[in-house]
Amino acid sequence: MDELTASLTLARAPAFHAGTAGPLLQQFGSAAALVSSPPSSLREAGIDDRLIAYLRSPPRREIDNDLCWLEPSDRHFVTWGSEHYPRLLAELSDAPYALYVRGDASLLSMPQLAMVGARNPTPAGSETAHGFAAHLVRCGLTVTSGLAIGIDTASHRGALAGEGQTIAVCGTGLDVIYPRSNAALAGKIAAQGALVSEFPLGTRPFKQNFPRRNRIISGLSLGTLVVEAAVQSGSLITARLASEQGREVFAIPGSIHNPLARGCHRLIRQGAKLVETAEDIFDELRPLARLLQMPTFLPQEESSRRKPEISGNSGPRLDKGYEILLDALGFEPTGVDLLVVRTGLRADEVASMLLILELEGHVLSHPGGLYVRVSPRQ
Repeated sequence: MDELTASLTLARAPAFHAGTAGPLLQQFGSAAALVSSPPSSLREAGIDDRLIAYLRSPPRREIDNDLCWLEPSDRHFVTWGSEHYPRLLAELSDAPYALYVRGDASLLSMPQLAMVGARNPTPAGSETAHGFAAHLVRCGLTVTSGLAIGIDTASHRGALAGEGQTIAVCGTGLDVIYPRSNAALAGKIAAQGALVSEFPLGTRPFKQNFPRRNRIISGLSLGTLVVEAAVQSGSLITARLASEQGREVFAIPGSIHNPLARGCHRLIRQGAKLVETAEDIFDELRPLARLLQMPTFLPQEESSRRKPEISGNSGPRLDKGYEILLDALGFEPTGVDLLVVRTGLRADEVASMLLILELEGHVLSHPGGLYVRVSPRQ
């Protein structure tokens, strides 16, 4: 058996990860030697009966399908200890034995920032994620997320809009796109970045897969930025994993009235760095990137020219009446009745002006007849 086929065989083995693979590959010399060894030799090496039974009767049809899937030049199988296996991920005690990659495998070793958050974010949260991602990739970072709807999607789209690289870590096999609504986005990511999974082809989106995926999102990255998250949120699991892995954790604060800000506020109380501009992130990550001899980001004075902020508006100057309305609106969801009280304008005037401001991209409408002021995309 050749080395690639043997490695694909081991990638499908039960409970086989880098922590177990390292000593065994050192002992047997190669994946091919390990897979081809008789059961007696495997037992002498301390391999349990479950793995021995698997190696005696591996799923040959699935492995043949893996080999066919790998034929196009943009598909890769990256094993632990190989040239393209990311050094940061290799530090994890439960690092995956192998990664399936569609796209540019070299991106796995580039400096990355994980961006995660709510699956049902506010419009302002999506705008913030999009703007930060676009700016971060222009400054030399790769944005890594999980292809989920919500903040993940906004982060990937922002990175693509910024003409930079983005990595989507999937909780399925790479031949199973989840959610299906992001199939087109996944194709764009594969062309301009990379889709990554530790799960073999054919793996469905089982619930237990996603916490495992989250450890890879944080494990690939220098730090994790949480944009919006409820107190009970998978994004907080990713942040906790990042902290346990010794990586930086960042959080964007929000309104005290927004339930999706409470997870971020909890992280900040626990020691996460509060983020208002991209420079808050670069201040922490540049020294770590230099220590790891990774490519650096734009110098502070250059990046600050285009840094996105949570608030503020850099668009064309508005008429005074519209500026008064925007000031009264602020950055928390607000209804027409309260804006009438704050501005002294009639309800029909406020409604008309809000419609114009929404068309021009200065405000976004929320369910329940509420409006929120947003920053323009960078």
